[in-house]
Amino acid sequence: MAERAATVTVKKALAGASRGLREAHSASPRLDAEILLAEALGCTREQLYGESERELNAAERERFEGLVARRAKREPVAYITGRRMFRTIELQVNENTLIPRPETETLVEVALEFLAALGKEQPRVLDIGTGSGAIALAIATEHPSARVVATEVHPAPLEMARQNAVRLGLQDRVTFVVSDIYDDLPGGARFDLIVSNPPYVTPQALRRMAIDVRGYEPWVALLGGERGLDFYERIILGAPVFLEPRGMLAVEIPETKVVEVISLFVEVDRFDGIDVRNDLSGRPRVVFGRERP
Repeated sequence: MAERAATVTVKKALAGASRGLREAHSASPRLDAEILLAEALGCTREQLYGESERELNAAERERFEGLVARRAKREPVAYITGRRMFRTIELQVNENTLIPRPETETLVEVALEFLAALGKEQPRVLDIGTGSGAIALAIATEHPSARVVATEVHPAPLEMARQNAVRLGLQDRVTFVVSDIYDDLPGGARFDLIVSNPPYVTPQALRRMAIDVRGYEPWVALLGGERGLDFYERIILGAPVFLEPRGMLAVEIPETKVVEVISLFVEVDRFDGIDVRNDLSGRPRVVFGRERP
């Protein structure tokens, strides 16, 4: 008689996967295991907690083991599941888009505070380099009167952002444009708010980044030139032409570029109230300023 395969419960599957992912140098092995098991079983992480003794069938075990094997090779969990939460919205992501980070929510917070204080009936917002659409779609979701233009230089990530907008029912308030920074915007376009999380990684820094990032996420969305400032220079120096009087420009930054980015705002000599907002970890994350009337 053939020997019966050992029983694997949710509890055992999570324990085994967590050990394996820890050995593979995952930064969050238990969390990764829970997300991947929930994906394999078609349930939520919360449901796993109440079903720790549930037995996995052969198909479920095979699917889970396949997902864990991908993560053990350091493929990001978001690419494995094809999804990522950002503030209140769930976004589809793939290898053409950066994975939205929690720290980028700081940029959205700055934007929403400005729009609330502005009090305009239908404020116009420009999101440069939208990627999966995280910033543009979060602003449109949380400030329903906003009209947002989201740009990307490459069509593939822009299509993903467009699909996310359709899924969220925002396609009527968010317009997607293939544009290299400001180059291909309609003539005379003006905005109350311009936001961007531009590429700012230097080639040297990219080589030091975790394989999860440099091995999987698109380099074109990461690399910002030899000094990491190429996109900041174009965005900040070109902003006054596209901002309404008293409009605001806000950009996400790495903490190592605070002085340089502030200097660019000052160099334009068109911004008042230049300031820095820290993220939840206390690191400088956003530089912003309002154009003089």
